[in-house]
Amino acid sequence: MSAATQEIDQSKAWDGKESPFRVSYGKLMMWFFLVSDGLTFGGLLTALGYAKFSNVEAVSAWPSGEDVFFHFPFTHMELPLLYVALMTFILIVSSVTMVLAVEAGHRMDKKGVIKWLLWTVIGGLIFLGSQVWEWATFIAGPDGDITTWVDNAAIGYNPYGPTLYANFFFFITGFHGFHVFTGVVFNSLVLRNVIRGVYHKRGHYEMVEKVGLYWHFVDLVWVFVFTFYYLV
Repeated sequence: MSAATQEIDQSKAWDGKESPFRVSYGKLMMWFFLVSDGLTFGGLLTALGYAKFSNVEAVSAWPSGEDVFFHFPFTHMELPLLYVALMTFILIVSSVTMVLAVEAGHRMDKKGVIKWLLWTVIGGLIFLGSQVWEWATFIAGPDGDITTWVDNAAIGYNPYGPTLYANFFFFITGFHGFHVFTGVVFNSLVLRNVIRGVYHKRGHYEMVEKVGLYWHFVDLVWVFVFTFYYLV
């Protein structure tokens, strides 16, 4: 091999001053966080699957999502999983509006970023409000009487079945709800800075893209929670 072919093009070599993947430090660290957080959710859903399918008795006692989540606000009709599906749709739409906000940022369209990021925040707030309603309905039980829950909890059961079922419901949906709440706070702070023109003066809207990565992660995790907790 000649010496010429062994020479390295210094313009393409990594000199350690920036990310070897040609992405900013902030986005790289966000990806590291999302991977670690994804492993946490993966562990929770794996534990859920083990608790449900570990033995025949557990499987037979575990209630079906259609028999639990059949309520819908402002109506007494039984609509199995319809409201949970609506919540999922709202969160997915908020992910679309986030994509549009990031795209507007690439075009340096300040008004577009404000419009789509605002809709993202609204979608997150609607989802959080829906989750509060869902928790309240779950606690009240099929008969709407919270004392039934208290009486059955003393013997290891809630109105729907094993107490472990309720434990997983509150922990997994609550943990995800905390992520949604955090995302709404971050998006609101970034929206305030966008309105004030902070990122426009910097010449880029990378911060919108970073919070967008987090928001897409939150949406994706909910799809898995919806599938493995409510449907399976």
